[in-house]
Amino acid sequence: MNILVGILSVVLIVLILQDAFETIVLPRRVSRRLRLTRIFYLVMWRLWSSVGRKIHAANRREYYLGYFGPLSLILLLIIWAMILVFGFSMFQWAIGSPLHAPEGTPSFFTDFYMSGTTFFTLGLGDVTPYTGLSRVLTFIEAGIGFGFLALVIGYLPVIYQSFSRREVNISLFDAHAGSPPTAAEFLRRHAHSNTMEELVQILREGERWAADMMESQLSYPVLMYYRSQHERQSWVAGLTTLLDVCSLVLAGVDGIPAKPAWFTFAMTRHAAVDLSQVFNAKPFDCTTNRLPQAEFERLSEFLAAAGITIKTGKETMQKLNELRREYEPYVNALSEYLLMPLPAWIAETRTSDDWQTSAWEHSDRVPSVGADLSSTLPIYQPGKRGR
Repeated sequence: MNILVGILSVVLIVLILQDAFETIVLPRRVSRRLRLTRIFYLVMWRLWSSVGRKIHAANRREYYLGYFGPLSLILLLIIWAMILVFGFSMFQWAIGSPLHAPEGTPSFFTDFYMSGTTFFTLGLGDVTPYTGLSRVLTFIEAGIGFGFLALVIGYLPVIYQSFSRREVNISLFDAHAGSPPTAAEFLRRHAHSNTMEELVQILREGERWAADMMESQLSYPVLMYYRSQHERQSWVAGLTTLLDVCSLVLAGVDGIPAKPAWFTFAMTRHAAVDLSQVFNAKPFDCTTNRLPQAEFERLSEFLAAAGITIKTGKETMQKLNELRREYEPYVNALSEYLLMPLPAWIAETRTSDDWQTSAWEHSDRVPSVGADLSSTLPIYQPGKRGR
């Protein structure tokens, strides 16, 4: 019996250390399904999101869901630590609990107490080992506990640095594409430049943002549960908006180079596919068409009023639909799983950007959909310098 408990304790310790190593240290995605971290997040998110789906008020639901990422990370670290302490106490019990204890005869609780004080390097000294094997075990556990705490201290800053980098571009979408972002508003706000230099530059930055976000969130999947700090914004919406813009450009928008849009489309589509696979979220076609023919015609008229011409005809619509089929099933899966709404192609109603509102005041100069932003903020004009 003692031998079996000892073997079980060693297996438990090794599995937890491997899981912690793969989650914190290993900079790549682990495809193995039977992992504590993966099971933990699948179960916890299912329970957490089931409550969130019942909250009808959008702001309250977002506030509630925003707790999951940070709270789940703390809970996972606690579970790792408790299982390691329990594993070492099992091994100590399996070798006969060779400990000097104030109560005389040690019990399993004494083993657990000894393991806890050793793992967290408290060094109280009221319970001490008196055999060679027990001393070696205490030494090993103290080293693992010290290293575990050091990894946790180094892990948290990396997580929040990656989160901050992701949020920078999401914040930029507020001014560049509206709140929530839409492809139509994105294109309209850059129509003032005849050569679309600014739009091309933003597409290139979006390509790098998608690549950075994909790599960081594949290495640290918990980041995908972190919600944006800004209202009506999310990384799923930002990714989808970039894909929508690139699809329109590739389908046929006059005056915009297709090559930068193709590179950005390829990278953002890659990110959407790989990140949806982390959750094993099966891609699916939404029952509601995001861009029916009538909406496409309204989109064309909206952009035409801003000086952007979309090629008309069956071929353009066919190519656009083909491009949409490349990514929409995957962003649908991400949206459904994470409860992050997908953006529309064109805003339905008059809205204000997040930068125009605050808790203390509301802007009196809210531009309507299709309005010229030059009335509310300065617009850079290529070839002109301010004096």
